[in-house]
This record gives sequence, C-alpha cells and structure tokens, in this order.
Amino acid sequence: MSDTTLVTGGSGYIGAPLVAELRAAGHVVRVLDSLVHGQHEVAAEQERAGVEVLRADVRDREARREALAGVRRVVHLAAIVGDAACARDTTLSDEVNVGATRELLAEAGAAGVERLVFASTCSNYGRMADPSVPITEEGELRPVSLYAEQKVAMEQLMLGGASGTTSPTCLRFATVYGVASRMRFDLTVNEFTRDLWAGRRLEVFGEQFWRPYIHVRDAARAVLAVLQAPIDRVGGEVFNAGNTAENYRKLDLVGEITRQIDRGSIVYTHRDEDPRDYKVGFEKIHERLGFEPLLTVPDGISEIIAALDSGTFGDPYDARYRNTLD
Repeated sequence: MSDTTLVTGGSGYIGAPLVAELRAAGHVVRVLDSLVHGQHEVAAEQERAGVEVLRADVRDREARREALAGVRRVVHLAAIVGDAACARDTTLSDEVNVGATRELLAEAGAAGVERLVFASTCSNYGRMADPSVPITEEGELRPVSLYAEQKVAMEQLMLGGASGTTSPTCLRFATVYGVASRMRFDLTVNEFTRDLWAGRRLEVFGEQFWRPYIHVRDAARAVLAVLQAPIDRVGGEVFNAGNTAENYRKLDLVGEITRQIDRGSIVYTHRDEDPRDYKVGFEKIHERLGFEPLLTVPDGISEIIAALDSGTFGDPYDARYRNTLD
C-alpha cells in the first residue's frame, strides 16, 4: 500500500489549506471533490503542486473506489455544510452527509485504510443548559439542526465499530473563519467583517449567544496533529478543535470588528428562540496532542479586511462565496 492521504472535499474551504499543510509535512495527497462551488482554479493549483485531484461526487461509488485505492489515511471533509445548506435540500444533505459517509466508512475498512479523520462540529452541543461553563467532549449532545443531527449520527456510527479495522477520529470543529483560497462569506466572522467593510447595515440576531471560533488554517493544523499522532492516542476518540479563549458572543465579534472598521451600522434584533448557545472547552486536544491554535478572531478580521482592501475576492457578495446553492 502506498503512503497516500485522501482528502474528500479537499478543494473546499478547509480542504485547500489542509492539503497545503499535508504537502508541507511530506504527505502524498489525493483529493476527491465535486467542485460544486466552482473551485476549479483551486483544484488546478493543487494539481500544479503535485496533488492528484479526482473531480467527482463523493456519492459516486466508482469514484470512491478509485479514490481509496492504495490509501493509508482518509480525511473526510466532503459534506453539505451548515444549517442553511442542509435545510435548503434535505434529501441531498442526507445522501451526502449520511449515505455517502456510511458507504465511505465501510469501503475504507475493506480497502485497508489505517485511519480516518471525520470532520464534525461543535454545533453538536446545540443549546447547553448552562453555556457559562465550557463543555467538554463528554458533555451532552443536543443537536438542534439537521446538519448537527447528521454529524452526531455519523460520529456514533464510527465510534460504534462500523469502521472495522480503520481507526476513526472525530474532530468537532469550532465555527471556522479566515481567508482561504476557496473563500466563504456565509460564516459569521467573515460575513460580519465583509458587511461592515462594505459600509452596509448589519443586522445581528441572537447577539447574546455563545459560539467558539477557529481560524481555517488552524482547523487544518488540527487535522494534521491527529494524523501525526500515534493511532493509540487518537483512535476511537473525539476532540473539540479550537481554543477555550476563543469563545465569543456575536456582540463580542461586532466589538472586535468595529475596533478595526469604522464603517457601516449595526442593528441588534433580540431573538430568544435561537436555539444554539454553547461555550466549548478545548483542553483535551491541547493536553493529548499538544495542539494550540496560532490565530485569533482579531487576527482573522485583520486578514479579511486586508484581502477585501486588495480586491482579492472581486465581488465578495458573489454566490460562489456561500454554501447554499441557488
């Protein structure tokens, strides 16, 4: 078996920085990505860097067979990501997030894959009974969206032994932000920064509710940390991926952005019914793997502003910068 790492969704928002991290660490990398968000130039750049890119849907059985051939490690990022995208097409999200994941897991075991890292989410914690105390990996899962319900179900499948001889690790990512080659502006920090940079009126709902945040390059580093750890330290484990100091309310995010931008206006719309409210602890990944994020939300805001100022994204309101497919 060759020493290849497969990244499903490897030309996506987290996938592209991850592939770069893996390449820098000496991995031979193969990507399986349908490029549904138009990341053709991202894929072309990856190929120029020596990455094998299979342009296919993760639901395609033959494409999965080809992608898994000779692979030792799999990072499964491919998904319909986020509450809005899943709600827009529940059938598609079930096919991708549940059906394809279930099949990939079984096929990875049959193909002799040693380990699989599954991209999950801190949204699994939903609305905590007491969000003032950071929740750990052992805390109660209370998903309140289809996306989180699907992630919880797939975690349980993997950790319940369905992976066979493949050793699974689940990473519950904090909400991701920051500049990447496949940019997203439908994520809170990125969206708020863009709108105030553009001088727009920003309407903020549920400003009092807590979320944790992680920079997209730190999310990629968290995956690499798992892959570089001995299997017996990470196999069958769940890790929250983020930094306990980087839990913010939306109110706090706006404060950080307005320290750097003096344009636009903010309107707070109180919404008690927003069900997601969670503050997360990240001690386990630090203590077990020595992982510590290098970047903070203010760092991410600064780089987004710089990229917008330089015209990096063209029209930052273009539909390709969000995950809902119109």
